[in-house]
Amino acid sequence: MKWKGRRESENVEDARGQTATGVGGAGTILTLIGRRFGLKGIVIAIVLALVAWKLGIVDPRMFLEGGSTTSSEPVAATPEEQERFDFVKVVLADTEDCWTAEFARHGQRYKLPAMTVYRGRVSTGCGMGSAEGGPFYCPADEKVYIDLSFYDQLAETFKSPGDFAQAYVIAHEVGHHVQKLMGTTEKVAAKRGGPQENEYSVRLELQADFYAGVWAAHSQKYLDPGDIEEAMRAANAIGDDAIQKQMRGRVMPHAFTHGTSEQRMRWFMAGLRSGRIEDGDTFSQPYREL
Repeated sequence: MKWKGRRESENVEDARGQTATGVGGAGTILTLIGRRFGLKGIVIAIVLALVAWKLGIVDPRMFLEGGSTTSSEPVAATPEEQERFDFVKVVLADTEDCWTAEFARHGQRYKLPAMTVYRGRVSTGCGMGSAEGGPFYCPADEKVYIDLSFYDQLAETFKSPGDFAQAYVIAHEVGHHVQKLMGTTEKVAAKRGGPQENEYSVRLELQADFYAGVWAAHSQKYLDPGDIEEAMRAANAIGDDAIQKQMRGRVMPHAFTHGTSEQRMRWFMAGLRSGRIEDGDTFSQPYREL
């Protein structure tokens, strides 16, 4: 991917020097509320928390892990890590250009997301995030979070090296931001706890893969030979069936949350061929036909 010397996003926060530490938790919070407002206050707090969770405003982990305190230190980065940091700023800028144009084509304004680059653990609007979970998007604060060490895992554990594979991961998370702006995230959040929760999660993730393909279509002039194959290799490696087989030795379709390797590759390629946001409807067709 041709990225060096190109525009970098101004919406990237460097939090690599910050250390987030969880404090308190649900028990501590409810104890404090109980002391001040009594049992009625506790009941109201629990109801509000459940409503916020159902609407996708907060992540329930925030109540399990508690709040956080953050300390900062000067960032000491290797040349390799700093190059990755510069790279993700260019990729985010590419997504900004892509989705600004797509939204404008429909007479709408695209609200730019932010990206936080951190190490280890990070406090977010959705609770405490950690590097073990990989890159993620928090709809509560409209930020993409990434620990750059994930790219080592992508290359070593998932056998998916290459800068375009790395860019695909970011484009997928930005796809979740597009879903937030379009109201899709809220609709899926309302399905939590229901019998079709996992199916709606798969639909949401496959649409984010489609949106990553739309970004790739808008960025084709910057692609090198083999870039699309890098993205396909990454999509293939992080399918639910591939991960379950690797981690558990067997595939359990009822537990899918992101889609199979074949589905993820197919929806990315559909986005690449289309290049249009309106062609990425993963919600109207029967689940078994996705």
